[in-house]
Amino acid sequence: MPSVLAAPPPAGTPVPPAIARLAEHHPVELVWQNETGGITARIDRPSGSVYVKWSPAGSGESLADEAERMRWLAQAGSLTVPRVVAHAADAAGATLVTAAIDAASIVSAAGLRDPERAAAALGEGLRRLHALPVAGCPFPAPDWTASALDHASAIGGTGPDDRVVCHGDPCAPNTLIADGRFAGLVDLGRVGVGDRWSDLAIASWSLEWNGLAEAEPAFWRAYGIERDAVRVARWRALWDPPVDDD
Repeated sequence: MPSVLAAPPPAGTPVPPAIARLAEHHPVELVWQNETGGITARIDRPSGSVYVKWSPAGSGESLADEAERMRWLAQAGSLTVPRVVAHAADAAGATLVTAAIDAASIVSAAGLRDPERAAAALGEGLRRLHALPVAGCPFPAPDWTASALDHASAIGGTGPDDRVVCHGDPCAPNTLIADGRFAGLVDLGRVGVGDRWSDLAIASWSLEWNGLAEAEPAFWRAYGIERDAVRVARWRALWDPPVDDD
């Protein structure tokens, strides 16, 4: 399991000034905090709700990259992703505003009520993403896979390459459901052409982190592939590589 997990921000977390400015007088709810200190908030506007991601300067997270990928995905095929409304950056950090999708994360109360359907939605979402033509994707392999390969020799490599359009951060919270069915993907800043099993290994593992471990077989059935224990183990070992002591 990774050493640090993203999660809803603790009570009392201050609203970043950039989000407060965008919210103006409209209701704002902080919904997520990632490992680098980035915050995601929902703002309910009369014209429609939006989500605002804010990343502090120096976090290593590029919201410009995510906006570019979402725009490409929106026109690449029949896969629902957030519509980009605005993107901006200043000395303090960057913001990305997207239109809300009428759906909930599979790790929400709605998803956790039916683990089998939640896990199946995760598998279906990746199956649809991986079906996009590789030749049309202009983005390289997700950064974590390239960095992880530096550690591959310790565990005997990662096995044959099976190239698809990867999510890059396919953890369960990044899949949305509506009425128990797959409804869209979010957190798309690492999308790029990479090894299919890098997504499958981490997505299936994330079911365990989010209380859905027993439903993992439904994930594989929905994706339509047999679980390859060797590839799964190799990519999971590379997901959170150890820090060198020397």
